Amino acid sequence: MAQQWEGKSKGTPLGYKIFAFLIEKLGVKSAYFVLIFVSSYYLLFSFSTTRTSYYYFRKRLGYSLFKTIISIYKNYYCFGQTLIDRFAISAGYKDQFTFDFDGIDKIDELFGKGKGGILFSAHLGNFNVARFFFEKAEFKNEATVNLLVTDQESEELQKFTGATSHGATLKFIVIKDDMSHIFEMNDVLENNEVIIFAADRYVEGVQFIEKDFLGKPVKFPSGPYKLAARKKLPILFLYIMKETSSHYHFYAREPREDMEYKPSKVLMEYIRNLEIMIGKYPLQWFNFYDYWNDLKS
Repeated sequence: MAQQWEGKSKGTPLGYKIFAFLIEKLGVKSAYFVLIFVSSYYLLFSFSTTRTSYYYFRKRLGYSLFKTIISIYKNYYCFGQTLIDRFAISAGYKDQFTFDFDGIDKIDELFGKGKGGILFSAHLGNFNVARFFFEKAEFKNEATVNLLVTDQESEELQKFTGATSHGATLKFIVIKDDMSHIFEMNDVLENNEVIIFAADRYVEGVQFIEKDFLGKPVKFPSGPYKLAARKKLPILFLYIMKETSSHYHFYAREPREDMEYKPSKVLMEYIRNLEIMIGKYPLQWFNFYDYWNDLKS
């Protein structure tokens, strides 16, 4: 049982290659079909992740036993679809997907200020298709957007998510053991660039702020919230959610006007927005570990 996040996402390079082969040779639908069996396998034989998903649906969302079991399977299936979509887009099937841009004007307005900014996201939905979003969205203002990469598989995944188009350049800041990424983050903000944080995962050993999330205290990494509070830059909350097999809904939300630029207050606003999105898309929460630290043997 993984009792904390270990810095890597679910899935293996071999699994990625298999789905990439299916997409290239037989199309996206064939990969979705195979995913039916893969999801069933994880439901039955991946005890640790199934147990954490059970806790999420049963204890945190209050689902019935039957609804919980069905939701665990759908959760695996949705996660697999997000990986498949990522590869499909990279393989040239971009036109098979459509987007609703809900709040793109807010991002364009942030870009237009020329002061940089911080976009908060989470391991919810399919943020890894941000490349497609930046390609499809017609921004009036130019900006450089930096995505903070926390996955150990970052080198494998970056080639599917980075792009330059329509005035927005997407780059990566990779977290390093020597903490040099902190200086890189400060440099890009000083250069009036934008940083995106998927700020929902705490790694053992880093500073944290503990707040209630879905009814129970959770540790959140304090770094992103301290940075936002100290710099007092424009903030947006960003999510890319899958709604059908070929359609995504992009959300950009501003914090409440009365939000104080204090780390705990920024975090509370982040949690408020995240809980709203989970309420709409509960199957697209992809944190397959003991997130609430409540399943220790």
